[in-house]
Amino acid sequence: MAISKIGILGAGAMGSGIAQVAAQAGYEVVLSDTEESIVDRAYSKIAAFMDKSIEKGRLTAEQKDESLSLINRTTGISAFEDADLVIEAIIEDLELKKNAFSELEEVCKPEAIFASNTSSMSITVLAGATKRPEQFAGMHFFNPPALMKLVEIIRGYYSSDATIGTLDAVAKKMGKVTVEVKKDSPGFVVNRILIAQFAEAIRLLEEGVATPEDIDTAIKTGLNYPMGPFELQDFTGVDIAYFVMNYFYDEFKDPRWNPPQAIKALIRAGRLGKKSGAGWYDH
Repeated sequence: MAISKIGILGAGAMGSGIAQVAAQAGYEVVLSDTEESIVDRAYSKIAAFMDKSIEKGRLTAEQKDESLSLINRTTGISAFEDADLVIEAIIEDLELKKNAFSELEEVCKPEAIFASNTSSMSITVLAGATKRPEQFAGMHFFNPPALMKLVEIIRGYYSSDATIGTLDAVAKKMGKVTVEVKKDSPGFVVNRILIAQFAEAIRLLEEGVATPEDIDTAIKTGLNYPMGPFELQDFTGVDIAYFVMNYFYDEFKDPRWNPPQAIKALIRAGRLGKKSGAGWYDH
């Protein structure tokens, strides 16, 4: 199926970033959230990011204007009725996502493809909220989407080869590197490995082996990672890491995924990372 118009549900950090890379790839974009102010803030964030790219010589003013002209802002989902592809990028809450897809099913044209940007949840379960499981797959971008190259393309149980091929082509047109996740397993590839690293780093802290600062330094200089595990949790959201650990624990029933007490303490204290002003570190 040829894709020309992409609807993006959710205008947070991920949704706005996906909207940006889609528009820069030449796709017409409909960016939606629950409130006009959220969508407008996302649009301003996209424009500001493009201004920095212009300063660095990576983008021209003409390219910025052309890309921004392709982004249509809205609230609700009625404007998705003629979208060829809808990418959901709302909060990591299974029931909210399922409800969103149930509503999209009633609005979108029958041939439209649905994709979820979930980082860990079952694509098969989400697809079950629609009448088009063959036209449903995961399309997991990484934060920030404008800079991170990887997109995981995840098969649900019923995802068709045509759907996977279309999403792969769309991601590559956006300049991304893709990997196909052939089995709908919690966390897919990256988060399955990353969350294990987060949990082990927290256990090292709890055991008094090293401080967060030294653990981050060791990982950055010893493994050549750009960020250490505590820095990365603060950047992406301590609550996101906590949610995924709980999700893995529920799915696998394996105690290694049970969130350590130290991260539970942060969540209870409202220290969710940079977005709240404090996480493992003060910001």
